[in-house]
Amino acid sequence: MINNLQSTTTINNGVKMPWFGLGVFKVEEGPELVNAVKTAIKHGYRSIDTASIYGNEEGVGQGIKESGIAREDLFVTSKVWNADLGYESTLAAYQTSLDKLGLEYLDLYLIHWPVAGKYKEAWRALETLYKEGRVKAIGVSNFQVHHLEDLLKDAEIKPMVNQVEYHPRLTQKEVQTFCRENGIQMEAWSPLMQGQLLDNEVLVELASKYNKSVAQIILRWDLQNGVITIPKSTKEHRIIENSQVFDFELTQEDMHRINELNQNHRVGPDPDNFDF
Repeated sequence: MINNLQSTTTINNGVKMPWFGLGVFKVEEGPELVNAVKTAIKHGYRSIDTASIYGNEEGVGQGIKESGIAREDLFVTSKVWNADLGYESTLAAYQTSLDKLGLEYLDLYLIHWPVAGKYKEAWRALETLYKEGRVKAIGVSNFQVHHLEDLLKDAEIKPMVNQVEYHPRLTQKEVQTFCRENGIQMEAWSPLMQGQLLDNEVLVELASKYNKSVAQIILRWDLQNGVITIPKSTKEHRIIENSQVFDFELTQEDMHRINELNQNHRVGPDPDNFDF
């Protein structure tokens, strides 16, 4: 039952992962970042999601340290960047992330983008880290169905998570179905579509009906679709508000209305057509 901020789902290797977390994409190093992490933890968040390319792992680590919470009570995710994809380079990138975060291990390490010809070697490195007990879980990000099928041909270990752009305008039904059928947990980045959905008529109407914000409606929709969500914010009132989604439930009819908003519209890069 998903009924509070500490509620978890059990991913395919038996590790418990919180349904809800804090994302820190585009939050620069500095006091604002450290404070956001500390604030989120203070208000009950237990999952923090960063990446090497965000350039803010040190601040995230500082926020964790200053929060005073036990390391084993947190779930920390980072990701290997495209330039570091390769067996040895991915192993080195993992250690660099740990050093910056000031942590002994990560709960989840992801391949950030499916760079053609590179992600299989990187996956082999993640499998090594996992087998050696240096990371609790491994996964991918921005993988479409054909990337997952290709990876699974040679993988010894199935990814535990696929983190993708996911919001009411991009419901990724094929990816979600494939992940569900293969026991891979889906996770949403940019769940609020970078603010572009906040004046959507259907969502505004539903917000009024449930006496919630549009953001809360969307985040609740994520959870009821079985998708882990990590909204980003640095403002305390927003960090608190985003997390207040455990005291109501959307009807099946309203879930369907939100699903129908899909237009396969991305705000981020296309995983089949990117050049970085």
